[in-house]
Amino acid sequence: MADRVHPHDSPPVSGESLPTPPAPEKPIPPPGTYVVQIPKDQIYRVPPPENARRQDHYARHRKSRRSPCCCCLCWLIGLLFILVVLLGIAAGVLYLVFRPEAPDYTINSISVKGMNLTAAAASLTVSPEFDVAVRANNPNDKIGIYYEKDSSVEVYYSDARLCNGALPAFYQPSNNVTVFQTALKGTDIELRSTDRTALVDAQSKRKVPLTLKLRAPVRIKVGSVKTWKITVKVNCDVTVDNLTAQAKVVSKDCDYGVDLW
Repeated sequence: MADRVHPHDSPPVSGESLPTPPAPEKPIPPPGTYVVQIPKDQIYRVPPPENARRQDHYARHRKSRRSPCCCCLCWLIGLLFILVVLLGIAAGVLYLVFRPEAPDYTINSISVKGMNLTAAAASLTVSPEFDVAVRANNPNDKIGIYYEKDSSVEVYYSDARLCNGALPAFYQPSNNVTVFQTALKGTDIELRSTDRTALVDAQSKRKVPLTLKLRAPVRIKVGSVKTWKITVKVNCDVTVDNLTAQAKVVSKDCDYGVDLW
């Protein structure tokens, strides 16, 4: 039996060309867009061998350039810490040596003139004069106090300022109690009708509440050294029995504070 010859086993006929399959279409990028393709074997995660030495030199150069800044910062922090510790030790030694105590203030007496609050008074304005005796006690053994100019003393009833004045400038030595007089004046102070009525009622009850505000710049003397100016602030709530020259202090309560700067 003759062998069968399958068609796909037949050799191509000479001169006959086979059809070429169509090439796949490449995507056309939109205008203005560029696509750059890099072969995968050319993507490096580390510098290539020819650049490794240069990269190492650059990294060491940057590290050595940062080191002086870090050292300076560490030295600065260390010096500041040492300074704070030394200041704390010095403050502790000064406290143990001088044992500072806060001075205290109070109102000894108040004398009032020019407060005409009778119903016959035609005007609501008054021109009061207050003569106030302030007692200052410096209990420190080795600390003196210089009371300087530009102080102020004011007397209020409610929120109405009745008069104002200043303290005398003087030096108060250690372990000293000084009582100083200060004259306060007010000119044409206009009182509201409600304040006038309340003052008349308070006088009838022999309890007139007043507020005294004192502000004084002082310098503290420690040994032979004087400090910068410190502002002493004293607020006193004082009750007197009337608003005359014979007024007597019924009660008093003073708060003391300072502004260091």
